[in-house]
Amino acid sequence: MRRLSRARTVLTTTALAGLLATAPAFTAQAQADAPAAEAVVETYSDIAHAMYEDALASARDLSAAVDALLADPSAETLASAREAWLASRVPYQQTEGLRFGNAIVDEWEGRVNAWPLDEGLIDYVATDSYGEDSDENPLYTANVIANETIQVGRETIDASTIDADLLRALHEADGVEANVSTGYHAIEFLLWGQDLNGTDAGAGERPASDFATGEACTNGACERRRAYLEAATDLLISDLEEMVAAWADEGEARADIVAKGAEGGLSAILTGLGSLSYGELAGERMKLGVLLHDPEEEHDCFSDNTHNSHYYNQVGMQALYGGRYERIDGSVVEGPSLADYAQAQAPEAAGAVATAMEEAHARLAAMKERADTGVEAYDQMLALGNSEGNAVVEAGVEGLVAQARALETLVADLGLTVSVEGSDSLDDPSAVQ
Repeated sequence: MRRLSRARTVLTTTALAGLLATAPAFTAQAQADAPAAEAVVETYSDIAHAMYEDALASARDLSAAVDALLADPSAETLASAREAWLASRVPYQQTEGLRFGNAIVDEWEGRVNAWPLDEGLIDYVATDSYGEDSDENPLYTANVIANETIQVGRETIDASTIDADLLRALHEADGVEANVSTGYHAIEFLLWGQDLNGTDAGAGERPASDFATGEACTNGACERRRAYLEAATDLLISDLEEMVAAWADEGEARADIVAKGAEGGLSAILTGLGSLSYGELAGERMKLGVLLHDPEEEHDCFSDNTHNSHYYNQVGMQALYGGRYERIDGSVVEGPSLADYAQAQAPEAAGAVATAMEEAHARLAAMKERADTGVEAYDQMLALGNSEGNAVVEAGVEGLVAQARALETLVADLGLTVSVEGSDSLDDPSAVQ
């Protein structure tokens, strides 16, 4: 995927929402009715743990499907591996509201969900559309699967054995963020290959024979491609195991948010929700694509799964705010929530957040339905001249921005301090066109 230059800013609540009113004094009755902030943080941590447990379980299902593909490469086993990858995205995408407010999560996240990526680092690409080099990335077409040595600056890396250590060494190699060698999107590229359809219908079409052995192998280096897919999948599991442990009862991430204290914990929750709503999802992942009308600007670009990726981000934010998460086995994790706390302390602002969240959900659900029913995929919605598709994405952006604004008002009414991530796509569109 071609990487675009994109400046980011960090906006304080004042910069994002305008001059904020002084938080009103809480009444004694409101304080009595509100759940303790510590209980809210505990529910949030329990939901985080459950979300990552589900992401890990679905990644293990993906691993089993990958094993079946490698044991017998066929159209059927490849399709099953793809379905397992798509299923694995559902719980993981719901975790993204945990970013930004939790440094442990944000620093870790790049290993599993970094995007966009220059896929030519990993494997063969169609150079007529992808190009052969990049001024920003010397490893743009390094193709580690085809080459047993990789030059990174002055260092020559021995790539004769494709394993976890090699993939870790290549991740963001040469200081270039687009050198993504691990995580969901590296696996996605290996399973689908490039989407060469532009804004026409269709996702990637990698043949199962790319994983075949002997004379049945297509596009060369099948044994190394098999090794890469296996190593990347194993790394995804180990990375998710790390985050499950971090949110367990004695885990580092849980201890970190508790150590912030009552107000600090609430601020961390709201920082994550506000930053994902505004700068990350509304701005970098959605608005930028509409501004540029670029089919490359989709989060799950090889599989045409972006509509689900965005939708489940919103589902996750609602779960974290509302203190209720439905697990992949149908069980529910719930408890005292930020929504409960807000309703007791700042009912008007809490009502506005609830309304905005439902509206954003409805707009992203409409986008999801448009793709799921075969009207058009997300990358087609971005096309220049597609006024109807553009409007569907823009409606989602506007819903998420309104959600962020409502959260900012809640922050003010609760007397908290929050800084959220901004995006030039929203704050200075001329900078990205």
